[in-house]
This record gives sequence, structure tokens and C-alpha cells, in this order.
Amino acid sequence: MTHTIPPVPEPRTIFHVDMDAFFAAIEQLDDPELRGKPVLVGGDGPRGVVATASYEARKFGCHSAQPMSIAKRRCPQAIVAKPRGRRYRQAADQIFAIYDDFAPLVQPLSIDEAFLDMTGTRRLLGEPIDVAKKLKQRIFDETQLTGSVGIAPNKFLAKMASDIDKPDGLTVITEGMIDTWLPTLPVSQLWGVGPAAGRKLETMGVRAVADIRRYKMEDLRRRLGEFGEHIWRLAHGIDDRKVTPDHEAKSIGHEQTFAADITDADEIRRVMLGQAEQVARRLRKHQRKTRTVTVKIRYGDFETITRSATLDEPTDLTDTLWHTARSLFDAWTFQPVRLIGVTASQLTTGGQMSLFGGDESDRRHAVDEATDAIVEKFGKKAIRRAGPGE
Repeated sequence: MTHTIPPVPEPRTIFHVDMDAFFAAIEQLDDPELRGKPVLVGGDGPRGVVATASYEARKFGCHSAQPMSIAKRRCPQAIVAKPRGRRYRQAADQIFAIYDDFAPLVQPLSIDEAFLDMTGTRRLLGEPIDVAKKLKQRIFDETQLTGSVGIAPNKFLAKMASDIDKPDGLTVITEGMIDTWLPTLPVSQLWGVGPAAGRKLETMGVRAVADIRRYKMEDLRRRLGEFGEHIWRLAHGIDDRKVTPDHEAKSIGHEQTFAADITDADEIRRVMLGQAEQVARRLRKHQRKTRTVTVKIRYGDFETITRSATLDEPTDLTDTLWHTARSLFDAWTFQPVRLIGVTASQLTTGGQMSLFGGDESDRRHAVDEATDAIVEKFGKKAIRRAGPGE
């Protein structure tokens, strides 16, 4: 009697790729005079905020989401560059096309970072660390930009790994390191633990990940609500979330966590506009439409609130997503914000709308489609899409 021994399943392997100082790196690439100099990408007005700081500027304490006035005081010699969204999108399109050649599943997180599920690809592509080296090299060869890659058994650990050796880093976290390396880290290394949360945890005697592990999950949940369960799971290296590409996703969204609480409501609105544009563009790319728009907001004390609006008709129009998200946000009494996110859900499959449609919705859809096509084909030569209200 012949017995067939089932193959041993490959361990789960997740890449997190995070491009290094993406906006600033592109400015330095396109303008050789900026190379090796501190560069701040962002608005230079009274309420301007840093979108990206080059590594040369970071040495002076400059960072993203920082008021530009503070960054310039810390680094008076810094050169301020106005953001060029279409150029950044063109570079991102090149990079995401490379991801698709390597990974069966790619989940965008933002314009400059993504998760790649490499599980089951060893036989075809080789060992993960060798694949990551080839991926990094190809990105550099085709764009002259560098990215840092984290390899781990889940998304949380992969994202942590990509941040360990920036810029141009490659770090592997194995299952065996979860119980040895992870407990030694400060609690601030965990997703969602900002200064306010850190202060509250410190009153509980929690300073390192090892301190969290001394608590039972039920005790942390009772004291901190869902956030307590969240940090308990991360402290034990647990993250069961799947890498979900847009065409399979039940929702498409973008979130941004700020290094410090943002006290300017207009700056939050500007971030939300960019998020709405990216969400709408991803919907159109995969011919999906949304019935529900959700805004997520987290305050400095880690209180998290969401509000949603259901639309009369499914849409992929940038203007509709943006105006809906802004209305939801404006319904709150503003207080300093640590995280903001815009998500489209209740997705449906939507075909192309007629370029010659007679109503305003058809015309706006045609503008969106034309703009997407021009940006994808011509990159930095693309026309600029007028934002809502312009």
C-alpha cells in the first residue's frame, strides 16, 4: 500500500516595502543640485507642513507632519520644495508595476509603501532574502530610487522590519525572534502607541514590550478598551491580517498616522483630499465603485471614532468622495488629530461611463478617467487635475 506524504506548507512570508524619503528623494533625483543637501517637501506658507524630509534634514530633527516653520528653525539651511503630485504618482506607478512582477498579492498602503505576500514563491523565485535583493535592485535600476524591505511572518512584523535599517535596508524577522527580540523593544515601537498613549501606559508601569506581556489580554482590554487588546496582540507578534489587493478588497482606503498631533484642521483637510484622490484613483484602476465613504479619526489620547455616509448611487468620482469625506470630518468638533483616514466600502463592479454623457456626473467621470490615463502614460508631462473648488 502506497502512502502519499503531503508536502510541508511553506511558512507565511510577507514583505513590506517602504520607499526611502520618497518625495524628497525624487526631488533630489530630478535636481542634482539638491543631492546631499537637506530638503523639505511641503507647503512653505504660514500653515505649511512637511510632507517628507530628506535624510540630510532628519539629522536636524525635521520629520513629516511637522509644521514647516518649526522644521526651518531646526534646519535654517534646508531647501523647501513644493510637492509635485503627478511626478510622485508616475514614479509610484513604475514601482508598483515591479511589485506585480514579483508577488502574486500586492496591497498598497500609500503612494510609497506596500505589502507583498510572497508565501509559496520559494520554488519559483528562490529564498525570500535573495528575492528581496533582486526587487530592491530592480527598483533602483528602473527608477534610481531606493527602498527598504522588511521580511517577516506577518504584516505587523514586516512593517517593523522595514524601518530598522533605513535607508536602503533589508531586515528579516523570523518566528524565533518574536519571543526574544520583540520583548526588548520600547512600547513606542508598536503601531498606534504615540506620546499620549505612551504616557498612559507608563502610569501602568509599561515601558517595554516585555511589560505588556506581563498583562493578560482581558486586563488590558478592561483598562484600555480595544486598544488594550490591540497592543497585547502586537506585543506577542500576532497579526492574522491578509495581504489583500484592491481587486479583491471589500474596501479601499488610506490612513496616515502623524508623528505629532496635528492642531490645524485645514492641514487635516489637505491630507484627506490627497487620500480621497488616491482612493478614487484606485477604484477607477480596478473598475470598482463605492456606496459608502468612511472617515476614521484618532485623537492624541488614542480615542478612535469613525463616521460613514451611504451614497445614493455607487461612484468612483474624486469630487464625490472628497466632498462626502469632508462633510463627515466637518461634522466633528475639531480637536488635535493623530490619525486620519478615508475609506470606500460596499464596493461594486462598475464599467466605463460614456465620455459624452449629458450630466455633470458623466463629465466629471470623463475628466477623472482622462487625467488618470494621461498621468499614467506621460508622467511628469501630465496635465494637472483641478482640485475640488478650484
